[in-house]
Amino acid sequence: MRSGLALARYLLPNQCVSCEVALADRERDRLVCGMCRSRWRRVPPGCARCGQPEPPVGPCRFCREWPPCLAWARSAVWLGDEARAAVHHLKYDGYHALAGELADAMVQMMPRPARAVLVPIPLWRKRERGRGYNQAEHLARALGRSWKLPCATELLHRARNTRSQTNLDPGTRIQNVAGAFRAREPSATVKARGSKIILVDDILTTGATVVSAAQALSESGWQWVGVVTFARATPFAVRGMVGATAVLAS
Repeated sequence: MRSGLALARYLLPNQCVSCEVALADRERDRLVCGMCRSRWRRVPPGCARCGQPEPPVGPCRFCREWPPCLAWARSAVWLGDEARAAVHHLKYDGYHALAGELADAMVQMMPRPARAVLVPIPLWRKRERGRGYNQAEHLARALGRSWKLPCATELLHRARNTRSQTNLDPGTRIQNVAGAFRAREPSATVKARGSKIILVDDILTTGATVVSAAQALSESGWQWVGVVTFARATPFAVRGMVGATAVLAS
């Protein structure tokens, strides 16, 4: 049994982390039961650029304000209760092995990017020290193993601390993370492995974080930046932050 899974099993023996129901013997190497995984609602095909369901009339409003450097985005599932519980345990409870379960869903539900380098969205260093890890890095490494793509954690870093985005409206989110990232010069090895950057994070909500990260990478010379996440906030949830009809993405 993988060490991360063994630790999680020690903390929560033979139970699904979402519903706490006992796992069947055939699922003993998992942390989320089949029933909860079946309730992860797939994000259906939509906008060719951002993957969001398109409006009945006019262009997609989800990505229309994105800068040209942010070229593509995909998410595996909508952020329902079961998906939210899985993300919460990965993000705050130290269940690192959950990254593999979430990555499996992403691999099954979205195309594999070609000639790409995976870059996790970094945490502020003090926050990462306090938590002990960066959940996006665990997710990126799990994806890299499945997709056979390199993971470059050194390319992007937080230049300053930012407030948590959780309870901020879209406009405040943009201000909060503006200029928050800096990109480092890639090594020759990284350049040789891929011509595209794929940012990896757990949830896509309003777009502020990934836009800021993509802009930093663009300024360092990367011409194509995409993003993949496990979950995506529903359009209704994002609109509900400000009661508006137009939304961005993160």
